[in-house]
Amino acid sequence: MSFYETLTRLEEYPYEQLWKEYTAGDVRRALGKNRLDEHDLLALLSPAAAPLLEEMAQAAQRLTRTHFGHSMQLFTPMYLADFCVNHCTYCSFSSIYDFPRKKLSLEEVRREAETIAATGLRHILILTGESRRDNPVSYIKDCVGVLREFFASVSIEINPLSTDEYRELLQAGVDGLTLYQEVYHQDTYRELHVKGPKRNYRNRLDAPERGCQAGFRSVNIGALLGMHDWRQEAFQSAMHARYLQDRYPECEISLSTPRFRPYLGEFNPESDVSDRSLVQIILAYRLFLPRSGITLSTREPATLRDHLIHLGITKMSAGVSTEVGGHTNEGGTPQFEISDSRSVQEITAMLYTNGLQPVFKDWDILTDPVPLA
Repeated sequence: MSFYETLTRLEEYPYEQLWKEYTAGDVRRALGKNRLDEHDLLALLSPAAAPLLEEMAQAAQRLTRTHFGHSMQLFTPMYLADFCVNHCTYCSFSSIYDFPRKKLSLEEVRREAETIAATGLRHILILTGESRRDNPVSYIKDCVGVLREFFASVSIEINPLSTDEYRELLQAGVDGLTLYQEVYHQDTYRELHVKGPKRNYRNRLDAPERGCQAGFRSVNIGALLGMHDWRQEAFQSAMHARYLQDRYPECEISLSTPRFRPYLGEFNPESDVSDRSLVQIILAYRLFLPRSGITLSTREPATLRDHLIHLGITKMSAGVSTEVGGHTNEGGTPQFEISDSRSVQEITAMLYTNGLQPVFKDWDILTDPVPLA
């Protein structure tokens, strides 16, 4: 069994017709239920829900406070390498672009780690371009060995791996996996991923489940909003998260809501995702998945991020650079432009002002990982 079977069924839905059929009554019915089904989720993402965002927001805030209190986990990304073999039409790291590629040495990794740790953060997400030759699992393991000296939690956002490779990284000290499908609509996926192993849609779709099977504490998924109709993409992302949550209750399943941001090329996204649309997505996620984390990145401007923190968000990035070596002012080409460039200290102050508790560390490995069989 794989989410692919469920997705195949979901792709047969007449979405354009469905969006027109849902009413305000359907939305309010969903708001009155304890556990929502896929039809409730469709109603919350439909145009009929747009005038009811305030009611949705009140319900979403109650659920967030019930399950997460007033805490907000903070983390930052660290880019280890930008070597990539894929040609993805929307990414600055695409193999077709000619710029000086970078890969951090272990000493450079240590300097980045020291700089980030000095801000107080103890959760980190490491990223690379997708190249098994330039960024092999052995390199990731060596970097994790350095990073575990500074951080209680190390998550990865790299190319899809096998279950055994994920177990190797778990043994090395990685506890979380982030992997975006980018776009769930299969025809659009094929158009956007021109060449390289990332063209293998099914391999990428099944990778988060392999991470769950390997034993990661947390798995974070999502779509890059704007690549295809945002309502359909949000629906299928949330259904993917529900699938993983139901089958792997021991794993914390989270969703991210990244919107497309400018990069080196001239790609223009297919679907405009307005601020109100983003709010509707976040609220629908929280109402459909009360126990799931929802991550808000610095792709969004500071003012908007400040307004979204009460609507279901549980994780925020801070002090962000999307360049390899960017935390020590030795950065290269950014993967995309960020909108919120505030420091960890500035984000922390904003959260306190809004009555929220920033969390720098909420996890630690208390015992040695179980040896591989």
